[in-house]
Amino acid sequence: MKKIVVLISGYGENLQAIIDACQSRYINAEIIGVFSNKADAFGLQRAQSAGIFHRTFLRHDYADNLAMDRHIGDEIDNLGADLIVLAGYMKILSAEFTRRFAGKILNIHPSLLPKYAGLHTYQRAIDAGETEHGMTIHFVNEKVDGGAIVLQAKVPIFPDDNITDIEERVKTQEIRFYPLVIKWFMDGRLTQKGDGAYLDGNLLPPQGYAVDES
Repeated sequence: MKKIVVLISGYGENLQAIIDACQSRYINAEIIGVFSNKADAFGLQRAQSAGIFHRTFLRHDYADNLAMDRHIGDEIDNLGADLIVLAGYMKILSAEFTRRFAGKILNIHPSLLPKYAGLHTYQRAIDAGETEHGMTIHFVNEKVDGGAIVLQAKVPIFPDDNITDIEERVKTQEIRFYPLVIKWFMDGRLTQKGDGAYLDGNLLPPQGYAVDES
């Protein structure tokens, strides 16, 4: 069975969705490690409850970011992971790490990339007067939130919305679609070739497989 390592920093809602999908065999794979860069991440408790090996890697224990990423990468190799899933991992990966695992790292980001890469995406969308927002699942490369897009899902923004309203809509789509994309990868349907994402051998468009929930 293929193996997944999940990197987290926080509450772990997407992690839980992936755990559930693996346990139900919707995803034909097993999570063999959950790593966090935050010792108090609730997602670590989710991993423990599911009987999944978990570890914390803290930046102050290493000489620099690269040394930390090398150690994490060695652990991932030792576990024999086929895929690395970033699920709210709030740390920028080094270029060496992304090259080392090229085509084997997926990330989920709360915006319709290339709009609003980085942080505070909900507030930025509200400030810009957007009428829609969403989430993007993409392969990871050396550019932050810049890898080949696999799938996007849109949600509406209504005039009286606050950040929590939008975040809840987006989170619903994340939990719905992240397991699907991971399933595609584990079933051999999803691959990265060069700078492109391919599904069933076909190059996906720049904005990936689009899902419109507006």
